[in-house]
This record gives sequence, structure tokens and C-alpha cells, in this order.
Amino acid sequence: MNLQIDNSFTSSLPSDPNETNARRQVLGASYSFVSPKSPSNPKLIHVSDAALVDLGISEAEAKSNEFLAVFSGQKPLSSSPPCAMNYGGHQFGQWSGQLGDGRAINIGEIVANDQRWTLQLKGAGETPYSRQGDGLAVLRSSIREHLCSEAMYHLGIPTTRSLSLMLTGDEVLRDVMYDGNPAYEKGAVVCRVSPSFIRFGNFQLHAARKEHGVLEKLADYTISHFYPEIKSTGPQKYLDFFQELTNLTLDTIIHWQRVGFVHGVMNTDNMSALGLTIDYGPYGWLEGYDHHWTPNTTDTNGKRYRFGHQPKIGLWNLLQLANALYPLIKDAKALEEILNSYNTQYAEKYMKMMSGKLGLQLPQEEDVVLFHDLEKTLHLAETDMTIFFRLLADVKVNDSLEGALERVSDAFYDKKLSKETQKAWLVWLDQYQIRLKNEQATDEQRKQKMNSCNPKYVLRNYMAQLAIDQANQGDYALIDELYSLLKKPYDEQPEHEKWFAKRPEWARHKVGCSMLSCSS
Repeated sequence: MNLQIDNSFTSSLPSDPNETNARRQVLGASYSFVSPKSPSNPKLIHVSDAALVDLGISEAEAKSNEFLAVFSGQKPLSSSPPCAMNYGGHQFGQWSGQLGDGRAINIGEIVANDQRWTLQLKGAGETPYSRQGDGLAVLRSSIREHLCSEAMYHLGIPTTRSLSLMLTGDEVLRDVMYDGNPAYEKGAVVCRVSPSFIRFGNFQLHAARKEHGVLEKLADYTISHFYPEIKSTGPQKYLDFFQELTNLTLDTIIHWQRVGFVHGVMNTDNMSALGLTIDYGPYGWLEGYDHHWTPNTTDTNGKRYRFGHQPKIGLWNLLQLANALYPLIKDAKALEEILNSYNTQYAEKYMKMMSGKLGLQLPQEEDVVLFHDLEKTLHLAETDMTIFFRLLADVKVNDSLEGALERVSDAFYDKKLSKETQKAWLVWLDQYQIRLKNEQATDEQRKQKMNSCNPKYVLRNYMAQLAIDQANQGDYALIDELYSLLKKPYDEQPEHEKWFAKRPEWARHKVGCSMLSCSS
């Protein structure tokens, strides 16, 4: 492989002088050089052909021994010492101090197709930031991360990517549900790809330690490499950076709400400084539409990171970032104005997003009532979010109300709705059809618009679990099938119609299909 290496992060920011992997507090440094654990018998399971193209790696090169060695952690890239990043963060609302890359190791930055990419191995062994962990990852969580990273990309959602998924040949001890029943699982490594893996927590840690010189270097590096449109200087530069990142973060969360994605663990160390979706752990996709649902077992009681709360958590996390950047800006009022504008922007962008989901192109003031009433009605009975919005596109302006309800009926888990729920749906569908008559698009034109906004296929947890179960038996065909399916989530794909279906009843309470832990 002929990769154009350009390690800007390590050349621009201070390093930890201690180059061992021993666990420790790392002061005054943005990263530590580390040595990945060499896998005993690496095996390539799957590679993203889309990521290969973006990275300028040929399919022939992806089948080479060099590819296998580099992206399993067995062999470093030439003249590119691996490193782990140093950051802190708030976890479930509480400051946790130093966290850092405990199971992720950056093996280098490359430039391909005029784009900078950081290559990061997840599950490649201990780092100074591993705390009590072993720095390894298992096949189960690695499949989920690999498939979801690429699925989100093809949905048009800002995200980190995944290049490859490999077995290490080693076994890893994990307690999946944290219930005192650990078991050995197959070890795996994912090569994650992103322009950068800098997080809110990188800024937070330096600010908390009053390492303001390092904080300024980190902010300058981030702006110069990833926000070239910012031309201002002095404190205004950092304020403009915060404004841009606020916009990007909000846009990404709006996308999550659009497709029913629940991140599951929106800690500040899991928030990207580029506004990307980052760290696919106990995520999930809404099946029954429920603003209170979270897939994370750790969050069962408080439901801090539930679906309907994600926009508010985004704002809370941005407040923590504002506090971290304050030493560079020293203008609390200016930061407050940006934070205060978040809710106004959210309301505007949410209205635009919902208009797209409902096929409305001529905004009206009363649309807010239509959207509110829809969300309220969706909660009356267990209703599959993805299927409902996809079927709603089939409703025609001149359908009878009963006919319109029949068109969306496959989205209901219980086809026999109560009289009260049925009445509520007929009332809402009546509102919707009246509203559609104020539009200029034909039924078919509206359907095309709605189908470009509402995916037909998403990575439901039970689908990922089926792939995991088969992979544990040495069969990786379903990984490839789901990867191919999710490359075209808005297309009909009649050959894959079986995946356009509600969650099967057997998956309702099955581990990995309903609730998940942070165990990986």
C-alpha cells in the first residue's frame, strides 16, 4: 500500500514523554505513544468497499498480507508511531477526570482524495488510559460498530467510518450484562476512520487542569485543520469555532431524531469536535416509537440518554465545552448567546426535518400542531417508527380516512387498535389530508420526497444480533448481506423485503436485541 502519511496531530501537539503503555495520569500532553498488542492469528472478516475508495486503497491491496498486518495492529505503518489520545469528560452528568483512549489506538493520518483521514484501531490493546480495562474488543461489539458506522454514512448522517473488521485469534473475557457472569468471547479489531477523533473531552481535560497553553494549541490545531473557513483571530476565532461546532452538533442530532437513532451514551468524551456521530456502543434504533426509550442498560433508571432527550443533552454537553473554551474567549455573554440560540435553532430545524418526513414543502404556522399531534398519537399504541413513516408516503390526498389508516396499519405491532386509538388516528389523518391539499405536489411527487427522507432499512438491533450469532459460528455471510442492504437504505430493494418488517417477538427481550450494555 502506498499511503500518503501526514501525522499532523502528533507533530502539532505536545506528547507524553513516557512511551510505555503503563496506566497513569498524563499531564501537559495531548497524547501518548503506545505499542498495539500483536494479535496471534488475525483474519479479515469484512471490509467496507466505500471506505476503501475514500482512502485510496484498492480491493487487491485490501486482500494483501500487508493490509491484514497493518489494520490488525500486527505491524505499524512505516514512520508512523501509534498513539492514544488524552482526554476527559462528563459521564452521565458527572465529571470523570482523565479518560482517554483506553481501547483505541491511532496508527496514523493519511491524505487521500484531498481529504485527511485518521486511522484508528479499536481493540488493539492497553494504553496509559485503559484504567482497569484490557484495551481489547470482542467480535460482538465490533460487528455492531463496523456495520452501524457505514450504515449511518449511507443514511447521510455525519459519522466516523469503519474500514475493516478483523478477528484477532485471541479470546477476551467479558461480562456482557455486568451481572457477575463473565465469559470468553472472540477478540476482534475494527479500523475506525475519521478526519479526526478529537472530542469535547480533549478540550475539557486541558481546561480542568488549567493547561491553557496546551488548550490553545489544541484549539488552534482543530480550527486550522478542520475549520478553514474561520479566518478571524484572537478570542473571536475560538468563539466562531464554538458557534460552528454548535451548529454541526445540532445538525447531527436532528439527523438522529429523523431516523430514530439513539446513541445510548452521550457523554462529553463521546462528542466529536467535528460534529460527527462517534463511538458506537450501546446504541439502538427506535422500533416502537417511544421518546422515553434508551437501549443502554446502564441508563435504565435515569434514562438520561433516552431518544427524546438527545437534543437537550446536546445542549448540556455544549455548555460543558463552552466552559472549557472560556479561558480562550473570556466572554461569557457571547458564549451564552450561542447557547441560548440553540433551542431556537433546534425548533426551526426540527420543523424543517418533520416537514420533510411528512412531505410538506410549503411551511405553514399550524404545522407545529400537526407535528405535535402526530407524536402524541404515535405513542398511543406500539408503532414501528421506520415502517410508519415509510408507509405514510403511500397515503393519498383523496383516500378515505379508513383507507388511509389501512395504508399505515402494518406499522402497528397490534393490528387490532383500541377504539380510542383508532379514533385518534382517524382524526390525525384527517388533519394531514386537509394539510396536503394546501400543497402543490402530486401524490407521487410527495412520495418520492418522503422516501428520500424516511429510510426503508435501518440496522435494527435484532438484525445485528443475527449477524453476530452467525459470525460466532464462523459464518460471515449475513454481515456482508446487511452491509450491502444498508448501503442503499432509501431504495426499495425488493430482494431484501424481508428486512422491512417489525421486530420479531422473539427479539423483544433478548440480550443484544432490546437492551445493551457498554461491554465491548
